[in-house]
Amino acid sequence: MAKLTILEFPDPRLRKKASPVETVDDELRTLIDDMFETMYAAPGIGLAATQVDVHRRLLVADVSSNGDEPYALVNPVILEKDGVQVSEEGCLSVPGYFEEVERAEHIRVRYLDRNGDEVEQEMEGLLAVCVQHEIDHLDGKLFVDYISEAKRSRIRKRLMRDQRHRSAAVV
Repeated sequence: MAKLTILEFPDPRLRKKASPVETVDDELRTLIDDMFETMYAAPGIGLAATQVDVHRRLLVADVSSNGDEPYALVNPVILEKDGVQVSEEGCLSVPGYFEEVERAEHIRVRYLDRNGDEVEQEMEGLLAVCVQHEIDHLDGKLFVDYISEAKRSRIRKRLMRDQRHRSAAVV
C-alpha cells in the first residue's frame, strides 16, 4: 500500500468531475487500499478519488471510532434522500477548517463494492453526511461551496499563504 498526496483547496483539480469506473479490477482494489491508508493516516473519515488526483467515481469511508467499518463505494448514486441534519464538517482538502453544513439525514445509495458487486444501502447520521460530502467531491464540489463567499475567500487566502510558506521552507 502507498500513502497518496491529498490535493488542497483551491487546487483547480478538485473541481474536475470524476468519470465512471469502467471495471472493478486488481488495479482499482490497490487504489482503494491506498486511499484507505491515506485517509486513516490523515486522519479522516472519508476520501474521494478526486482528492488524490484520480478523477474516477470512487470513494472510501469509515466513520467508526476504531476504523473497523470500511466502505468502498464505486460509482455511487444517491437514489433517495430525506430529512435534514446540520453538522460541522471538515475536509482533508481544506485542512484546519470546519463549518456547519446542511445535508440529508437519511440516504439510499447504490454502488459497486470492491468486488464489483452491486449494493443498495440505507445510510443515516454521520455515514450519510460523509457519503454525501464525498459524492460532492466526485462532482467537483467542496463543502466550502455551502458557506458564504466571504468565508470561502478567507479560507482560500489563508490556505494559499500556508502552501507558499510550506514551499518556501522546503527550498
